[in-house]
Amino acid sequence: MFRCSLANKQLPVNVVYENEYVCCILDHDPFNEGHVLILPKLHYEDVDELDETTGNYVIQASRIISKAIKYLYKPDGITICQNGGIFSELSHFHMHVVPRYRDQSFAEFYLDSSFENEDLKNKLLLTRNDLEKAINKVIL
Repeated sequence: MFRCSLANKQLPVNVVYENEYVCCILDHDPFNEGHVLILPKLHYEDVDELDETTGNYVIQASRIISKAIKYLYKPDGITICQNGGIFSELSHFHMHVVPRYRDQSFAEFYLDSSFENEDLKNKLLLTRNDLEKAINKVIL
């Protein structure tokens, strides 16, 4: 089975958490600070293709990432979503974990226009370090 080049770090990524089944990376074009993608290390295109073990690890990772985001950023909520088929911007299953704030429209997330997020892009390394520390606190 093919292995995902992002999840297996064959391309530059900012890893915040991983185990033998999944790799969690910062989105390179974040909606908000702390926007994470959960990717299985093996290749799957859609959620219905995931084997039970991988699916369970994706959900476990979403719980860990959500706890760390709540601890670090204190969002008003978190949106966890997955876009399949022609709506997936990667040819590989991935789940978004996105911190959300009151009075912020999420409709922009689904538009083809780019976010006004240069400041977030410029501090991805700092965000990665902060989120990695928060994850280590919440999983202990």
